[in-house]
Amino acid sequence: MADARSESDLPIKPMYAATDLAAFDAATQLGDAGKYPFTRGVYPSMYTGRPWTMRQYAGFGTAKESNERYHQLVAAGTGGLSVAFDLPTQMGYDSDESISSGEVGKVGVAIDSIDDMRVLFDGLPLDKISTSMTINAPGSTLLLLYQLVAEEQGISGDQLTGTIQNDVLKEYIARGTYIYPPKESLRLIADIFAYCQAEMPRWNTISISGYHMAEAGATPAQEIAFTLANAKEYVRAAQKAGLDVDDFAPRLSFFFVARTTLLEEIAKFRAARRIWAKIMRDEFGAKNPKSQMLRFHTQTAGVQLTAQQPEVNLIRVALQGLGAVLGGTQSLHTNSYDEAIALPTQKAARLALRTQQVIAYETDVCKTVDPFAGSYAIEAMTDELEVAIEDLIQQVEDRGGAVRAIEQGFQKGEIESSAYRVALEIDSGERTVIGVNKFTVDVEEEYEPLRVNPAIESEQRDRLAKLRAERDNDAVTAALEALKEAARGTDNILYPMREALRARATGGEVAHALREVWGTYIPTDSF
Repeated sequence: MADARSESDLPIKPMYAATDLAAFDAATQLGDAGKYPFTRGVYPSMYTGRPWTMRQYAGFGTAKESNERYHQLVAAGTGGLSVAFDLPTQMGYDSDESISSGEVGKVGVAIDSIDDMRVLFDGLPLDKISTSMTINAPGSTLLLLYQLVAEEQGISGDQLTGTIQNDVLKEYIARGTYIYPPKESLRLIADIFAYCQAEMPRWNTISISGYHMAEAGATPAQEIAFTLANAKEYVRAAQKAGLDVDDFAPRLSFFFVARTTLLEEIAKFRAARRIWAKIMRDEFGAKNPKSQMLRFHTQTAGVQLTAQQPEVNLIRVALQGLGAVLGGTQSLHTNSYDEAIALPTQKAARLALRTQQVIAYETDVCKTVDPFAGSYAIEAMTDELEVAIEDLIQQVEDRGGAVRAIEQGFQKGEIESSAYRVALEIDSGERTVIGVNKFTVDVEEEYEPLRVNPAIESEQRDRLAKLRAERDNDAVTAALEALKEAARGTDNILYPMREALRARATGGEVAHALREVWGTYIPTDSF
């Protein structure tokens, strides 16, 4: 009988034995948790000391509505918030611009200015919670707005903990919410690294993301390889800007998906840690062990959720979350079962959080570190994935690095090929999706989704009109001119940007100022 194949198209044997680990050297490939090469986890005690950070990704409509949901999540036991922004905010446009019409508040919260940010985090203890913001091209803008609001609450930058995604390279590959060309985007990211080192030292300056590539169709091997290739590009950009690797690398973090293919996902996370540790130590000369650690957030696989029989998604999410935990994640967001239909209802979001809490407090997975270590199957799969991932990273390097490979359409083409293969397998029935091509029902139960109020767009327009009437527009103009001058030169852009936002410049105005100097990215024909 032919071997089964993994998501990365590697063979899975019906049975593994000691002979499959004949070349396995536990001392160099496994080691102890908290020590190089971190295969078993980045901390010595992992979850035996305390569980991972339980995040819930939320944000919709107005800042006031999202703030109410955040208070509910904190009351339910969430230790970290994860903010979703609407498309205009992600793309650097204000809610009252014509291009924003129909998208305001739809897939996340609309944040146009410091006024909105104040409402979003009103009454929340920013010095006690960790906040992750899924924002990329305008990541610096939202980071500074968060800092300014915290300062108004009497909380200094060195007390703030959290993450901005800030990973624009994957936007060129898989997601599309880029603004500026790659060179200028990398300069802005390097400025964020330097700014946070000085002003917000506990903040994770980037969450280098494979999640969105996986959602676009990347295999586990592609997800890790293309993410680490992007990470190498960011490290080079920071070093080119004069930063020492051990000054910024400890604040790098990553963001991956957890699929239902439990064994391969566990092996994937373990291989990723080992590869990154080698890259940082051997290629970039990082001496600080924290620079060699691959710390990551995980989100369960939205692409695997189905609109058909949505309650089945509860089982999928539980398995995916368990895989992330057994793989050693530092924080986790579990999707709500109804997200294939609409934004999650309050009940669905609470159930998603309860899923994590059951894993943490009712199972025994937190009682020992890396329970799958030494498993014939897991160790063999980890080794095989490591080889496949390193081969793909080398293919990116052979094309001149991540940016040059992006310009040639390499990563995008590889991901699209994988997505096409999966689509064919589902259509043919070779790949089973419960409720879609097997074990279907004739009539689906009715479901009442959460709906975003269409009046939000006009409300945001009114808020912006009021802001522009009240503020000192001469001060805003002067601050935006200072920002453009910094963009033309080599000064750190975040300092004049902060002053512009303090003067109540909008996110769109800041982005337009930089567009005026840097231009925008236009994909090549090869895409």
